[in-house]
Amino acid sequence: MKKTVNLSKRMLALVATSVLSCAAFNHQAQATPIEGRIVFSGLVQLDNDDLSQATSVLTWFDALGNNPGHANVIGATEDFEGLHGTLATMAEPWVFNPSTPTPGLWSVGDFTFDLLSAHVVSQSSDFLDIVGRGIISGNGFDPTLGYWRFTTGAGRHFFIGVTNTVPDVASTFPLLGFALLGLAALRRKVS
Repeated sequence: MKKTVNLSKRMLALVATSVLSCAAFNHQAQATPIEGRIVFSGLVQLDNDDLSQATSVLTWFDALGNNPGHANVIGATEDFEGLHGTLATMAEPWVFNPSTPTPGLWSVGDFTFDLLSAHVVSQSSDFLDIVGRGIISGNGFDPTLGYWRFTTGAGRHFFIGVTNTVPDVASTFPLLGFALLGLAALRRKVS
């Protein structure tokens, strides 16, 4: 009987030690999401000259109307830092109405954005505003849900803001304002 009690105590001690060891030494990999915002600018050729009837972007261009299939990075924070002033590759065509998932909608600096869905917020003869969401991946980070906002006007200049957090009015409009100021300065320089 005494041997059975000692054996039971030893087994219990062994099990307890095993559980504690697993708890102490079981390190799970920590998720490293992509943080920050990135803003693109350029020109677009749409599938219809009447902006209110457009359903897709046929071709993207940089801010000077050059480099088909590309856009300028005009703002970048946190994990996107260092990308400001570079050219991003843009997927062509991009069908936004109806919403069409677009793998590799943009890529720059080993980051890629796979668009999952988009929604037309406003569309008229002189303005188009689209929001969407997708997955940003690359550079050793975990795939991260990202939010996208595309705006363009009658002149076909566009701005795209991408962030890993749900955009709010307080941060989106100042960011768009800085982008518009940059475009105005660029337009004066070119003219």
